[in-house]
Amino acid sequence: MQYRSIAAYLARGGVIAYPTESCYGLGCDPANRNAVLRILKLKGRPQHKGLILIASNYQQVARYLSPLSKEQQKKLCDAGKNAITYLMPVKQSTPRWLRGKHDTLAVRMTAHPFARGLCKGTGSALVSTSANKSGMRSAKTYKECQRLFGNRVWVLPGRVGKRRRPSTIMGWTDGRILRG
Repeated sequence: MQYRSIAAYLARGGVIAYPTESCYGLGCDPANRNAVLRILKLKGRPQHKGLILIASNYQQVARYLSPLSKEQQKKLCDAGKNAITYLMPVKQSTPRWLRGKHDTLAVRMTAHPFARGLCKGTGSALVSTSANKSGMRSAKTYKECQRLFGNRVWVLPGRVGKRRRPSTIMGWTDGRILRG
């Protein structure tokens, strides 16, 4: 994998499509407001809903989250094996373009080999939202992503995981399941 090229592309505000646990995802550098807004525009998704970040380790998302103990960090990392996305308490400095109208940020430590390798190889968390127009079926293949987004997105070839449904979204503090 050409991680240096991908990291440079993301640093310039590029948007990628890549395989995740259940579908292709659209991603970008979460610190790049223009790239995040491009994803929202491509999908037709309102900013107030917020987005998910995926990462390969806690350090990649620590800048956005309220501090966690070592035990809490382990809990977050272990949840990735079960594709659990947590709604985490955030630092006041966490941008609205990521968290929308919420005081939390959706975070998943991805266990999908491709997505995990992508975060690890680029050294960064990624925005991760399903590769589709808002309200439509998510793309499951490289070809579907190319058809949907053309040259507006760098589509990375790979295999989607075996999960039939998107990740579970759960409240960090109360354990409430918002999407199962």
